[in-house]
Amino acid sequence: MSLPDVLVVAPLMPFLMEALRGRFTVHDRIHASDPAAFAAVAPRIRGVVANGEAKVPRELIAQLPALEVITVFGVGYDGVDVAAAHERGVPVTNTPDVLNDDVADLAIGLLISVARRIPQADRFVRAGEWTSGPFTLSRKVSGAKLGIVGMGRIGQAIAHRATAFGMQIAYTARSPRAGVGYGYHPDAVSLAAASDFLVVITPGGAGTLGMIDADVLKALGPDGYLVNVARGTVVDQPALVDALQGGIIAGAALDVFVGEPNVPESLRNMPNVVLTPHIGSGTRQTREAMARLTFDNLCAHFAGQPLLTPVDA
Repeated sequence: MSLPDVLVVAPLMPFLMEALRGRFTVHDRIHASDPAAFAAVAPRIRGVVANGEAKVPRELIAQLPALEVITVFGVGYDGVDVAAAHERGVPVTNTPDVLNDDVADLAIGLLISVARRIPQADRFVRAGEWTSGPFTLSRKVSGAKLGIVGMGRIGQAIAHRATAFGMQIAYTARSPRAGVGYGYHPDAVSLAAASDFLVVITPGGAGTLGMIDADVLKALGPDGYLVNVARGTVVDQPALVDALQGGIIAGAALDVFVGEPNVPESLRNMPNVVLTPHIGSGTRQTREAMARLTFDNLCAHFAGQPLLTPVDA
């Protein structure tokens, strides 16, 4: 019996690719690299495997008449046209929960790094500048006001960690979350105005495009810091550059960017910015757990079993 054909549309971890090749006939990104080969196999493709940054648009879905399932290695799936998939009766899965801790850990790490200027202090010591005098003073974290944009699983994990620092926590989301006892703000502007640190962990996509704009940054103010561990598109990046250069906010810590891996030189050169290369879930333990869940979703579908983590919308 032939193995089901699946199309991989983005770079995946080697251990996931190895597992996929053991159970499926894998076509690795040939839709982009070899259009002729893709056209030949497209009628046989039954599954698509993506990552959180991949694009699976309506046009690609339309080229796959036998498509049965789309699995995403990541919690974000804003690059997948879920509506187009569901119109065809094609379910979409992602990998929630398994990466909550890592992303929340990084958010707190970035917050502390930008406030206490840890990367700058490291460079200060390495450059031998300590012998010329002490390092400049930084911003206290414990007891500060923390605003969280998005109070899903990861937002709640961030809030849980922040309570250990005695932070005063508030949040904004589409609506108040049941069972969440933190203060609720109806929009990001009012939340920013009440925050010392604003952490962004809302989903990407058209609904949140540029949500953190010049008005939000102005409300955050010259003593406020922005931390983004969501999607680069959630922040109006040119407005952020202007706010940092003009002293409208004190600093930013960013794990995600518009057009990544290309990061504007203006951000790379600023001394009040901490940058990481989209490593929110980037530990071996979590990436392996994400790979298992991606693989298990695909196997469950082809075994006629319920999907483990289907996307509803």
